[in-house]
Amino acid sequence: MGLKAVFSPIGRVFRGAWWLLDGTRRVVLNLLFLIVLIALLWAIFSKGKTLQPQTTLVLDIQGDVVEQFSGSARDQAMAQLQGESRAQTRLRDLLAVLDAAAKDDKIVQVYMDLNHMGNASPATLHELRAALTRFKESKKPVVAFANSYDQRSYYLAAQANEVYVHPMGTVMIEGYGRYRNYYKDALDRVGISANVMRVGTYKNFAEPYFANAPSQASMEAESYLYDELWARYQLDVEQARKLDKGAIAKAIEELPQRLAAVNGDAAKLVLQEKLVDGLKTRDQVDQLLEQRGTKDDKQLRAIPMGAYAAQLPPKLPKADGQVGIIVAEGEIVDGQAAPGRIGGDSTSALIRQARQDDKIKAVVLRVNSPGGSAFASELVRRELELTRAVGKPVVVSMGGVAASGGYWISMSSDEVIADPSTITGSIGVVGMLPTGEKLMDKLSIHTGGYTTTWLAGAYDPRRALDPRLAAVVQSSIEHTYAEFTGRAASARKKSAAQIDAVGQGRVWTGSQALERGLVDKMGLLQDAVASAAKRANLGEDPSVKYVEAERSTLERLVSGLTETAAPTVRAEVLRALGGVPQLPAPLKEAQTDITWLAEQAQPDTKAGASRAPVKSIVHCLCLAP
Repeated sequence: MGLKAVFSPIGRVFRGAWWLLDGTRRVVLNLLFLIVLIALLWAIFSKGKTLQPQTTLVLDIQGDVVEQFSGSARDQAMAQLQGESRAQTRLRDLLAVLDAAAKDDKIVQVYMDLNHMGNASPATLHELRAALTRFKESKKPVVAFANSYDQRSYYLAAQANEVYVHPMGTVMIEGYGRYRNYYKDALDRVGISANVMRVGTYKNFAEPYFANAPSQASMEAESYLYDELWARYQLDVEQARKLDKGAIAKAIEELPQRLAAVNGDAAKLVLQEKLVDGLKTRDQVDQLLEQRGTKDDKQLRAIPMGAYAAQLPPKLPKADGQVGIIVAEGEIVDGQAAPGRIGGDSTSALIRQARQDDKIKAVVLRVNSPGGSAFASELVRRELELTRAVGKPVVVSMGGVAASGGYWISMSSDEVIADPSTITGSIGVVGMLPTGEKLMDKLSIHTGGYTTTWLAGAYDPRRALDPRLAAVVQSSIEHTYAEFTGRAASARKKSAAQIDAVGQGRVWTGSQALERGLVDKMGLLQDAVASAAKRANLGEDPSVKYVEAERSTLERLVSGLTETAAPTVRAEVLRALGGVPQLPAPLKEAQTDITWLAEQAQPDTKAGASRAPVKSIVHCLCLAP
């Protein structure tokens, strides 16, 4: 029997399998396209309806509340449709609709449906609290409902005039803090050395790779940070709900006894504790809202947030100029980056665009970043310095996190305004050169070769780290730290020693940073805009323009679809595909951490990178709780 006869049946099997796989792929893609097309037509034809009197504005916050959508418009749409990313709602859209609705006679009330709300930093929640307060000054009620509330969504609900939860629901207030994975023993077991160089006693960004538990310094810094954030959360909620001071902490401490006293009925307990005003199902809440609004076709006359935002008239720029807002959100990376990350080149280009735009008279940099590349951070800071040099004021508004590299890019400004709960500081530097020489030994694999100098091939992940290279990298890291502290000292009008005393990689809340002179004052984004306008003599109600990368017509079309119809479409797609499996959170964290470690062993060939022997990382191991 010839070879052809032997392999022919195998070939037919593979061709058949490929035909089946390719056919399935086409069917799924066509199904996705059809659903997107239907949703697009629905989105187009559902717009343009005249707003009727006695209308209820529905704030159905979908997913995480962010400063800007992550990725390109196409990436956002496909990721949501395929279930690969959480839904997102922009903070600016929420603020705009609340402020507009407060002045709109046709809007009689706001209904916050918080069932689908995801992450939101304390600073973001404070922005929304202020907007809800402005709305309530119009004497229109705000009603909040959810089947159950988590800590973030309840903070927002507590600002409403009335708060309702499902009779089988609850309010989950836990406090702040977190646990992390630590990998030293695991890395030792497989034969990998992290080789971490750092400057800063509290700089714990790379700590999980060379330790099995948080250091005493990390525990000290995190307890100081989280205790402050937790105290502020309790105070805000207790004031909003008119509870006694310390009521929340006491209820948590006595939770087992209190829950047992109501026979385990969590909804009854939160009602008893006055965290909610009543236990209602969704239809009962609708009936309540109908009493204050009106019905259309036997249902509440209401308009979703997206549809209301779409019909708001655009604000025309004033003759005296505009304040340009540039969003710097996400990790700081070298080169170009899509929205949701800060690219050294791409974000610098946006700042140049604002500087060269004659209509923009002042710039507000809205920072929400834990940092990243020191080189990319310096590129962004330098562009802000040049913007100030041409006479355009720069004001920094710190969001949930503006730490490490996020603080670095904030240093060249006329004023830094932070939220009391902003996580900031973390002035410190880390470098890492992971090697796997012990792993190679376990695999009985050896390396060898010739180089003209010790530096050629000095860093090879397969070989032990040369002590001379370690010394070179440590010197480079120390120099970067000196640059960081020196620039911070110049910006804050302090000595390098004073900055070093509050630096060393330690993180602070915004209010703690104010006490230490790292920021100028507490405030919201609108306070930063007002300050920038005043510095540029633009009056009290300036025109505002978000400076963002230009999008193609197709991207704008896809973006509009994503913002209006993606949650509905995604739900249909997931039902059709039977859902998308997700890794448990701890395993997902481990996957991310180990992937990041592996990336450090790769040479940085990205255009715009610093080409240094090791990347100087000004990143904070901190997240907004």
